[in-house]
Amino acid sequence: MEATILDRISAVTGDITKLNVDAIVNAANRSLLGGGGVDGAIHRAAGPQLLEECRTLNGCETGEAKITKGYNLSAKHVIHTVGPVYSRESNPAELLANCYKSSLALARDNHLLSIAFPAISCGVYGYPLEEACKVAVDTVCEFLKDSLLPEKAVFVLFGERDLQVYEKYLAALRE
Repeated sequence: MEATILDRISAVTGDITKLNVDAIVNAANRSLLGGGGVDGAIHRAAGPQLLEECRTLNGCETGEAKITKGYNLSAKHVIHTVGPVYSRESNPAELLANCYKSSLALARDNHLLSIAFPAISCGVYGYPLEEACKVAVDTVCEFLKDSLLPEKAVFVLFGERDLQVYEKYLAALRE
């Protein structure tokens, strides 16, 4: 992988709701009306206006994405995407890749410079972290090869173990 592409990608641990980026990605459910995990945290941090705007979007299909304002978040926008339930889908890798592509396309089309992703589908949707990491990083790299925007993509992981998986895979791509 080209170093210039990999220089645009990073992985950190932390609270995605506190990141100072143009857009954070919400691992949402199909209703877009809030839920648990990252979805609930984003809705709580953004405030009730986010839910009001999400009600106007008529949900979202798996692998697709929709954009809203960020309201009380540091991020100007929230990009909501619906990841696959790992055990329920016949093509989870394709659907997961589509989550990243759709989110990145919205960031590009809205002229956003930076985007932060959680580990989509790795919580209650049961996607194995190592597999999801490869799909996520490979998809983001492919997209960034052909697009100047966003300039920066950050993977925001829940804990040190998750961060190590992403750092190890990114390091392997740099070799």
